[in-house]
Amino acid sequence: MSEPLWTPSAESIERANLTRFMALVNERHGQQLTSYDELWSWSTTELADFWQAVWDFTEVRSSVPNTQVHGELKMPGTDWFPGARLNFAENLLRFRSDRPALDWFWETGERRTLTYNELYLEVARFRHTLAELGVQPGDRVAGYLPNIPEAVVAMLAAASLGAVWSSCSPDFGFKGVMDRFGQIEPKVLVTVDGYRYNGKDFSILERAREVAGAIASIEAVVIKPLIHDSPSLEGLPGGMFWSEAVGNDATELAFAQLPFGHPLYIMYSSGTTGVPKCIVHGAGGTLLQHAKEHVLHTDLGPDDSLFYFTTCGWMMWNWLVSGLLTGARVVLFEGSPAAPDLGVLWRMAESAEVTVFGTSPKFLTSCAKAGITPSSSHDLSHLRAVLSTGSPLSIENFRWVYSEVGEVQLSSICGGTDIISCFMLGSPISPVYAGEIQKRGLGMAVAAWADADQPVVGEKAELVCTKPFPSMPIGFWRDEDGSRYLGAYFDFFEGIWRHGDFIEVTEHGGVVVYGRSDATLNPGGVRIGTAEIYRQVELLDEVVDSLVVGRPTHDDVEVVLFVVLRDGLVLDEALIKRIRTQVRTNTTPRHVPSHVLQAPAVPRTISGKKVEIAVTRLLQGEAATNRDALANPESLDFYSTVQFA
Repeated sequence: MSEPLWTPSAESIERANLTRFMALVNERHGQQLTSYDELWSWSTTELADFWQAVWDFTEVRSSVPNTQVHGELKMPGTDWFPGARLNFAENLLRFRSDRPALDWFWETGERRTLTYNELYLEVARFRHTLAELGVQPGDRVAGYLPNIPEAVVAMLAAASLGAVWSSCSPDFGFKGVMDRFGQIEPKVLVTVDGYRYNGKDFSILERAREVAGAIASIEAVVIKPLIHDSPSLEGLPGGMFWSEAVGNDATELAFAQLPFGHPLYIMYSSGTTGVPKCIVHGAGGTLLQHAKEHVLHTDLGPDDSLFYFTTCGWMMWNWLVSGLLTGARVVLFEGSPAAPDLGVLWRMAESAEVTVFGTSPKFLTSCAKAGITPSSSHDLSHLRAVLSTGSPLSIENFRWVYSEVGEVQLSSICGGTDIISCFMLGSPISPVYAGEIQKRGLGMAVAAWADADQPVVGEKAELVCTKPFPSMPIGFWRDEDGSRYLGAYFDFFEGIWRHGDFIEVTEHGGVVVYGRSDATLNPGGVRIGTAEIYRQVELLDEVVDSLVVGRPTHDDVEVVLFVVLRDGLVLDEALIKRIRTQVRTNTTPRHVPSHVLQAPAVPRTISGKKVEIAVTRLLQGEAATNRDALANPESLDFYSTVQFA
């Protein structure tokens, strides 16, 4: 058995929220649970007792208590907390004080802080305006916004009324916005005149006019000026500036009391292979799941400062904002994580005294290759945890964090937009092992299935969840018969959630993710996760980024590797040989790519994920669909011209 990279101290285990929660369970239910794994096993067996305990421990606020925890357990369709009436925004705005609630940093160097009292007042005033505009429970309010405090205020104001919030970042083009907001028909659009990224200003005012003109349901557009002093409201139906929308004298908030399953968010699938699916999430399920993950898994409390690098188009923004329910300071950053250099987020972490720092494997790899040494160049004494998601975290990423960042809890987390939360994530009372997500989430009956009802340990298989959980989607927008929802998650194993990831449950009770199962390579009939190849290739100093896909041949699948090299380098036979040797030596001969090609860029979604399936289709002569879903759609042009000898 390998040695852990980090082990929590006895003192930190004793004071952890998770330890106190386990004591509550033991006392209430006559248990003698002493470890995380025992607690996880109990939580996935006694679902009603577990989720009621989470509700009580995290002090969910409701005007009417639930009559029971759940109805008939089934997937999909379980009725959670029937009878309960609550409001999502009320739970996030439970604290009233002069402590910082939102701490916003812009790449320009600007910083702005809102206290919990100021946040409450701003939400009350924007809610007043939404109510005057006729927004009712179930209406949609859309945010075409960068990661700024106004996005949080608008979301909370909409939720306080029972409206449904949906957002995407301003780098989406017209078609990308229409593919999303055009489906859900919002009543109000909240946007900006432009945004800044990597030192450049980008105006989106004309695009916002096009969107407002193309979606007939939009009755009002609220503009927050960000890059111009006096942008024009011409051509915007019901146009008003943000200052006007919060310029009233409202001081108190009313919170609509709604059922547990009342819709809160509409999220979107990546849309890289077709029009995005509109995934509807409920207020109660999102609240309870985020409360569990923040309080128990991340150990958050009022003394914490929580940061995650994200845009408003990614579910990690929703997850981050839910940190308000713990009383923590939520840190927002808007701009490039490399402007003016890769130290910008570490400087921010020092300035904001961040205790929990959320990022991606790509960022950590970039820092390592650039020779960034955060612990020696910045005061990170407050930092106690680093979170990472978006793609599998390599062993080398783990080691770099412990070498150059510090003795922190490194929590790789994995879930998705589909569940607006995590299947696997951290445990503050458990060790960290290189290359492994610490644990399966409490209440999440996650397993690796090689076949129906065949869980395996120590082997690669499909990620499934065998029992319902509260943050399952309510459904897909305009999917009246539920067929699209069923087809997305339940077409593989009947009544069992299949997530589409290729994983291994380890002897430590942790999880290793090998990539998307629908992008899994099958040379010689052997399943290979793309992450296994990425890990080896991106260790080479010459390689900045890479993309692996499978190319069908007459009777097999060839592994095709594209590499993005450092500026000025050209792929030659010597480097190809080094790449193949690196892969062969550290994996197996079947992992070795049949073709190694230099590419100008790796296509990525706006949330930063590599687009493997779209490239696979291009190599097979199929057309690229929905380019607006990508952060760099121009990168696809190269792949459509690739020829193989």
